[in-house]
Amino acid sequence: MRFQLTDDQRALRDGVRDLLTGRFDRDALRSAVDTPGHLDRALWRALGDAGFFALCLPEADGGVGLGLPEAVLVFEEAGRVLLPGPLVATHLAAGTVPGAATGESVVTAPAGELLPWRDASDVVQGDATGAVPLASVDPLTPLHKLPGPHAPRSPEAVLLTAAEQLGSATRTCELAVRYAGEREQFGQPIGAFQAVKHLCAQMLVRAEVARAAVYAAAVTADPVEIAAAELLADEAAVRNARDCVQVHGGMGFTWEADVHLHLKRAWVRAGTGRTARETEEALAAAL
Repeated sequence: MRFQLTDDQRALRDGVRDLLTGRFDRDALRSAVDTPGHLDRALWRALGDAGFFALCLPEADGGVGLGLPEAVLVFEEAGRVLLPGPLVATHLAAGTVPGAATGESVVTAPAGELLPWRDASDVVQGDATGAVPLASVDPLTPLHKLPGPHAPRSPEAVLLTAAEQLGSATRTCELAVRYAGEREQFGQPIGAFQAVKHLCAQMLVRAEVARAAVYAAAVTADPVEIAAAELLADEAAVRNARDCVQVHGGMGFTWEADVHLHLKRAWVRAGTGRTARETEEALAAAL
C-alpha cells in the first residue's frame, strides 16, 4: 500500500495551510490566548466557506464530497497552528445541525450529544446536562465536567483528534530544529551537540511513526487501527512538546514561547475520552 499523497491531496493540504497562515498567524494565536473562551466567528465562517466542516459531506447535500483521508490532512494542519474551538464536533455535525457545515453554527459535544456552542459560559449555562466548568491547563480549550456516564467518542472523532495531535507533534519538531540551528553556545549552534541532535531525531521519528499510523487508519477506518493511531499520536504530541521545551532551555518555560501552548493542548487532547491504559487494553483484547 502506498501512502504518498496525490496531487489533489497535496493541493488541499497546501490550500488549508495557506488559509490558516493568513487567518490564524501567531498574532491571532496570542490574541486568542488573551481572550480565553472567545471564538473568532469571522474565522469560523471563513473555515466554513473554505469547506473545512463540510469536507466529508456528500456533494448532493452541499458538501465537498471527500473522504476521511482528506479530512485527516485538513485536521493535521489545524493541529499545527493550534486552531481553537470544537473543530471535530462541528465537522461531525455538518448535515445534522443547521449552519454547522457553513460555519454559521459552532457545535460542541457534551455527553456525546451535538449541541450549539456560543461561548465558554453559554456551554455551561445553556446546557441541560448540568456541565460544570473546570480550570483548564490550555487557555484555548474550555473544559467542563459532565454528570453521569459519558458516551464514547466515535472512531472518526478519535482519528481526527489524532490528526490534530500529529500536526502539533510535527510543528514542535520543526520549532526545536529551527531553534537548535539559531541558538548558539560556546561559539556554535546548539544543534551541533550530540544530546540536542538525539532529541530532535527522536522527535522526528515519533512524528513520522504517528503519521504512518494515522494515515493508514484514515484509509482503512478500522477501529483497532484508529485506536493504535490515537496512542501513537498522543505520545508524539506530548513527548515532542516536552522535548521541544527541553531544546529551548529556559526560554521554553516562558509565557512568550509558543511551545508551552502545544504541550498544554496535547495534554488536554490526550486526556479526552479513554485513557491510554484503557486504549491499550482494548488493543490487547483485539489482538
